Amino acid sequence: MEREVQRVRAAFGSGRSRPLTFRRRQLEALRVMVQEREKDILAAIGADLSKSEFNAYSQEVITVLGEIDLMLEKLPEWAAAKPAQRNLLTMLDEAYIQPEPLGVVLIIGAWNYPFALTIQPLIGAIAAGNAVIIKPSEVSENTAKLLAKLLPQYLDQDLYAVVTGGVEETTELLKQRFDHILYTGNTTVGKIVMQAAAKHLTPVTLELGGKSPCYVDRDCDLDVACRRIAWGKFMNCGQTCIAPDYVLCEPSLQDLIVQKVQEAVKGFYGENVKESPDYERIVNLRHFKRIQSLLEGQKIAFGGEMDEATRYIAPTILTDVDPGTKVMQEEIFGPILPIVPVKNADEAIQFINEREKPLAFYVFSHNSKLIKRMIDGTSSGGVTGNDVIMHFTLSSLPFGGVGSSGMGAYHGKHSFDTFSHQRPCLLKTLKREGMNQLRYPPNSQSKVDWAKFFMLKRFNKERLCLLLLTLLGVLAAVLIKALWTLAWSSRVLNLTATVQSRAGL
Repeated sequence: MEREVQRVRAAFGSGRSRPLTFRRRQLEALRVMVQEREKDILAAIGADLSKSEFNAYSQEVITVLGEIDLMLEKLPEWAAAKPAQRNLLTMLDEAYIQPEPLGVVLIIGAWNYPFALTIQPLIGAIAAGNAVIIKPSEVSENTAKLLAKLLPQYLDQDLYAVVTGGVEETTELLKQRFDHILYTGNTTVGKIVMQAAAKHLTPVTLELGGKSPCYVDRDCDLDVACRRIAWGKFMNCGQTCIAPDYVLCEPSLQDLIVQKVQEAVKGFYGENVKESPDYERIVNLRHFKRIQSLLEGQKIAFGGEMDEATRYIAPTILTDVDPGTKVMQEEIFGPILPIVPVKNADEAIQFINEREKPLAFYVFSHNSKLIKRMIDGTSSGGVTGNDVIMHFTLSSLPFGGVGSSGMGAYHGKHSFDTFSHQRPCLLKTLKREGMNQLRYPPNSQSKVDWAKFFMLKRFNKERLCLLLLTLLGVLAAVLIKALWTLAWSSRVLNLTATVQSRAGL
């Protein structure tokens, strides 16, 4: 591992990844890879998660292609130096912020969306000019093998390397020094990644998870709300980090929500969910048994059917769930939707705040003031009002967690910024040394007073323009007075000379 990391670091040291033309070529090559090998990519995702080609394309490939297009369009703007505001001491100097690549980045992908959650951060790292080591999740082994095969065929092999393997390989990889690590996965492993990074003072972006709550207000369209909740919850068989983990609602709404979600499930997957090509399976037997154990002692209002041989778990709704039970103590990451009754929105806010900060928060209501109040009263990685999941699809919004649900963010420009160092630059001249006498010893009260004026005085553009206009007015007045005085003196001299001349005559 050390040799591989050093090889990639040497390639970065050559400076080859820095020019924008090179970055663009790599991004374009990545787009060609996705387009040319689309069938292979969809087949690998399908083999890992029993996902149809339509679902694999709409949930993963579209995201990647959209991110590449955005980077190619915006890269010249994002990579350009940005002028910085100056003070009176630096008014004649050049001040700017120059984004520069961090160096060698490690991206550890996730298994639930094994293509998008590995390639999307890679796009940002390439755009920012870094070298990258990609570690796909071994749980989605088919996609991992395909990425290890395809990426070296399309990208620069010295700057972008793929490392496959399990816990042992990842552990060895984390012993190496990187300039940034982005990890997507669970909180337990996130702590291990952060601990390893701390030994080298390596900054990290941790995309973790948590129990994302969904509050349903009585003043909302339940048909629409439950359809959207069912879509977000049961998509990818519940294996989505920002899926609504549980529902909070008033007791009177509980049975109605069960009915409406059940109707939505039937509309999505038909009478026999198990036979639907749009319904995925749990990724492996270990996760199947973990999810199965969450149902122990629960009141199943709908669903609950399982088939261990095919790792099928039906869309399931639990009612009157006790907050102290196992299903409410860990992220479900499966097709189980617990409903926890609360008296009102205030109790829902209290319930959410008594737990770890989630990756996402959802609230459904016609009352926009209530939605804003619940947003202001809670904390989460992201929020979507009157829908679920959709904030993830907007590249202008940073995607990331807070507290135990993660740190840092990416997507769009936020990816570029995450993998860039915003380098401050101030360029001065070797002239105008007189001004610098203020900072040279020996010091005095006079120098302190002048320093306070130059360093602490703040001028906005309007005030500065007004000051300049005032100075110009003063200069103009002085000049006019001087010219008038000169003209008057000349006239007096001329008049005196004339008088003297006549007197001589």
